[in-house]
Amino acid sequence: MVRKILDGKTNPYQNKYLLPAGFCLMLTLNVSLGTAAYAQELDTLVVESQSQSREIIVDGVVEAVNQATVSAQTSGRIQIINYDVNDFVPKGSVIMSFRDTQQQADVTAAQAAFEETQARLAEAQSEYQRVQDVFQKQLVAKSALEKAEADYKAAQQKTTAAEAKVKQAQEELQHTVVHAPYDGILIKRHVEVGELAKIGQPLVSGFSLDKLRITAYVPQFLAQSLRKETPARIILGERSMPVTALTIYPFADAQTHSFQVRAYFNSKEGGFYPGMFTKIAFAVADQQVLLAPAQAIVYRSEVTGVYVVADDGSIHFRQVRVGSRADDKLRILSGLTAGEKIALDPIKAGILRKETN
Repeated sequence: MVRKILDGKTNPYQNKYLLPAGFCLMLTLNVSLGTAAYAQELDTLVVESQSQSREIIVDGVVEAVNQATVSAQTSGRIQIINYDVNDFVPKGSVIMSFRDTQQQADVTAAQAAFEETQARLAEAQSEYQRVQDVFQKQLVAKSALEKAEADYKAAQQKTTAAEAKVKQAQEELQHTVVHAPYDGILIKRHVEVGELAKIGQPLVSGFSLDKLRITAYVPQFLAQSLRKETPARIILGERSMPVTALTIYPFADAQTHSFQVRAYFNSKEGGFYPGMFTKIAFAVADQQVLLAPAQAIVYRSEVTGVYVVADDGSIHFRQVRVGSRADDKLRILSGLTAGEKIALDPIKAGILRKETN
């Protein structure tokens, strides 16, 4: 199968040996057939262009819908504090209580004044009825009847005022005990036991984890399109959750010219806490993109790539640039074109590529 070159005068390759052309062709065919056979063992996928919404991503911060600072509604010295920072407080629980000696005395005094006005009212009513009966017998002047009627109405008004003071004193007494407005966690305590609290003074601050939302700022060119029920999702690491409601402020910040938005979502799934940094993705338009399964992406140090399987069965490593994630697929920004075939098992593809080289 080997022949010697006879023309030694003109051929510089005298005494060299060459393989016959037929053998070279046969060897090439065998290698190609072997490569194709190896490629058939791979699970592959043809990358196709798909329609996907174009998203604009902005930064946001998680905050509690129910968060407040409880202030004193009456004056008094703080006697008991039942909860501290980081404690969970059930709705209606007593957070703290004031010394209520003064408030108790005010209730007693108001109650006594109310009972006195009730007695005066009964007396005035009886006098008015007596004068009215005598007036019907024409034994008393009409001025006496009018005076008795005025005294009766005045007693009624005094009784009403005294009753209002009783309710006011009772409410002041109730304010000496501070209750939790909803289930929540205390994040700050502004007073200590023994302090003299005044009306309006902050006592404790807290929030509830039952309802959360995301606060973010969007540029003015995006604000108008968001008012048309634009789909949005919240991104926290590898998690993605749909936005259930979106509130856009009707005015922009004068310095940044951006609009504040509030995105609501199902926070009962957990993992979100007030103060956390997150992102909101707004779908603004549809575009054609290439998506590849995440399992087909290879990461080698700072290089990201895929194994491309050619029509002849040869396997090549191709560097690509990936973008956002959609479920179990990654968006291919560059490096691939629609119609190319990639290996779904990059480890097996790498082994076969070494064997066929």
